[in-house]
Amino acid sequence: MNDPATDRACLLVEKGLVDLWPVCGHKNRRGWPSDADRPDAAPDPSFAAETLSETPMSEHINRLLDIMARLRDPKTGCPWDVEQTFATIVPHTIEEAYEVAETIEQGDMAALKDELGDLLFQVVFYAQMAKEDGLFDFEEVAGAVADKMIHRHPHVFSGAKIDTAEAQTSAWEALKAEERKSDRGGEADHSALDGVINALPALTRAEKLQKRAARVGFDWPDALRVLDKLDEEVGEITHEIDNGGDPERLKDEVGDVLFVAVNLARKLGIDGETALRHANTKFEKRFRRMEREVAGQGRRMNDVPLDDLEAVWQRVKTDI
Repeated sequence: MNDPATDRACLLVEKGLVDLWPVCGHKNRRGWPSDADRPDAAPDPSFAAETLSETPMSEHINRLLDIMARLRDPKTGCPWDVEQTFATIVPHTIEEAYEVAETIEQGDMAALKDELGDLLFQVVFYAQMAKEDGLFDFEEVAGAVADKMIHRHPHVFSGAKIDTAEAQTSAWEALKAEERKSDRGGEADHSALDGVINALPALTRAEKLQKRAARVGFDWPDALRVLDKLDEEVGEITHEIDNGGDPERLKDEVGDVLFVAVNLARKLGIDGETALRHANTKFEKRFRRMEREVAGQGRRMNDVPLDDLEAVWQRVKTDI
């Protein structure tokens, strides 16, 4: 017979709030994996008890869900909210995610709290629309991600041993491949690149494609070899320009340069998207300073010769 804490934990699993297979033997909703595939591990009653104490949704979450339901009420809700669909909300979600990234980049933790709230509201919005369509609700969303995190961290929740962050990354990818296989009814990945979605920003997707290729041995040995390739690709752009600059050929060659630049960043341990965001910020600060200096001379940017602007730019670069 299970102890009371274990019995309560099993109730949570039945409700779909958590996946505590090591405690009560239930299989989570997505069926990852079969009981026979689970790692042998002793149950962790302390985790069950801790999860139980945090299970009831907080007053603020319930309040937020109620607000969203009222906003979407066809008779008494907000006309704008009622008109929205999954597709029309996507641009707002992307914008909110970038605003979160920007506040972190700026180190503004007070603003980060607000931006995270806005991003959470996007999740609540989608969940409300899905609930209206009889698809799923917020509780199921939270339960599914809890299941997923427990499944992907067996070294934390199921007693498996993983010693390094690198080993954890490999295990994570193996588990994700297993999940994709389960979603496809047992059909394994056809390619190392399966699961890299098309909707990612181009720089981010390039890095993910390169990392997947590297896992099966298709990779440059070091950053210097990537630099050689970058020089080669730049030379090809020069060749195309010298031979008339066909737009399609130039597009291909510029794309190759950008792809190799992302590869270089990856080999140096730098996230390409983050590096480019930093470069954008640096350029903006320098350009705004240059504008102020030119205006302080009583001149307009358009009226200043390029050589003079370059001199101001070089002076500004020493400060920023």
